[in-house]
Amino acid sequence: MTHPIPDIMRRAPFEAFVLGLPATTLVRQWRDDSVAKVGGRIFALLDKDPGEIWLKVSDMAYSVMTELDGIRPAPYFARAGWVAISAESPLTEEELKAYLTRAHALVASRLSRKRQCELGLETIIAAQTLHEPEP
Repeated sequence: MTHPIPDIMRRAPFEAFVLGLPATTLVRQWRDDSVAKVGGRIFALLDKDPGEIWLKVSDMAYSVMTELDGIRPAPYFARAGWVAISAESPLTEEELKAYLTRAHALVASRLSRKRQCELGLETIIAAQTLHEPEP
């Protein structure tokens, strides 16, 4: 059964959404993937257009999400707790956006305190880490 492709899995909506997150930069690299970074560190990418969203998740979310249809360990990134989410997953557009926001917070929280302050992220990280989406 083919699922409709959520808008967020298309280049323009993906890039617009991630660029709306604080201190995010976007580059095109590898096979022309849209790669979202915070503080120079990758937190998510769109693999093709339309395509899978690869993103960083918590350890708990990783173990639950990789059991769902349409979600697999992200190639090359799985050992760092990344998943690859396809249109075949049961996640809604809003859930995908929540996981992208959480991925941003997870990666930003690993930046040095000094770097977080330089980017104006310290209060945002504190607020976002309290609200992890349910897997």
